[in-house]
Amino acid sequence: MILHGIAFIFFILCFLLGMTWLRTGLFNIANQKIKKWLHYLTSTPAKGVLTGTIVTAFIHSSSAVMVLTVGLASSGLIPFRQTIGIMLGANIGTTFTLEMFTLDMNYLIVPSMVIGCILYFFRSPSIRSAGMIFIGFGLIFTSIRAIQWLATPLTTHESLRTYIIEVNEHVVLALLVGCVLTAIIQSSTVVTGVTMGFLAAGSIDLHAGIAIMLGANVGTCITAFIASIGGGIQAKLTAYAHIWLNVIGVALFIPFIPLLGSVVRSLAGSPDLQLAHASVIFNILCSILVLPFANQFARFIERIHQPKKS
Repeated sequence: MILHGIAFIFFILCFLLGMTWLRTGLFNIANQKIKKWLHYLTSTPAKGVLTGTIVTAFIHSSSAVMVLTVGLASSGLIPFRQTIGIMLGANIGTTFTLEMFTLDMNYLIVPSMVIGCILYFFRSPSIRSAGMIFIGFGLIFTSIRAIQWLATPLTTHESLRTYIIEVNEHVVLALLVGCVLTAIIQSSTVVTGVTMGFLAAGSIDLHAGIAIMLGANVGTCITAFIASIGGGIQAKLTAYAHIWLNVIGVALFIPFIPLLGSVVRSLAGSPDLQLAHASVIFNILCSILVLPFANQFARFIERIHQPKKS
């Protein structure tokens, strides 16, 4: 049991390291272009959604996009109201990573790691960054397979079985698990990815997996909030908008977890793919529902959180 636990923690850390290397490599290659996209292609909420989706899908991190957005708002390069579209798009774009996790890419792990290690020792920053992308890719898929393999023996152990049963039977507890773990790790993608591993191993049920995923969407707000500290009113408004958007979306979806579970079961056979689809449906629906009211939502945030002029 102890060895399984140590191995499980080790592979979660490998997963986190792989995501960090993948994001860093992609971000280093496209850093300036990403800033220009976020700056110029957000004049309307619809453009902001499209830009946020593409950028997040490219660098595999909604948190990184939100930190960039908070920074741009803080520096005055984009006004707060233009950030609404970006955060809606970032929520959609992060689902591409989860769908990627469900692909069978075991045969690419070794070549990816070998190529990545070779490229990493080049002096050129762009080639080194490409090496980080390959290494990160290999670490991610190695960790996913390892987590799936370790999930069954861990959750069948008597000392953990009670907690797993509690998570399966209580939606609020599953939400809290997703929220707290994401706030600590600061990556909803990693938390949801690990949850997909437990689902694939049959250790938790789909409804609990969906609840953890919804909680992760709330927990990920902590990153933008931390980035906004000391950043001025525009940065704080952006962080508050992100919190309100995700909390309201999750609260509205909680009663529909069984319905969402039924829908994704009809779309896919494997539980991990079902959870990836559930994340896509949740984030797209929330963004579509808010998009027509983006300006009103921005005014609502300003009315509540903007300091009153004396």
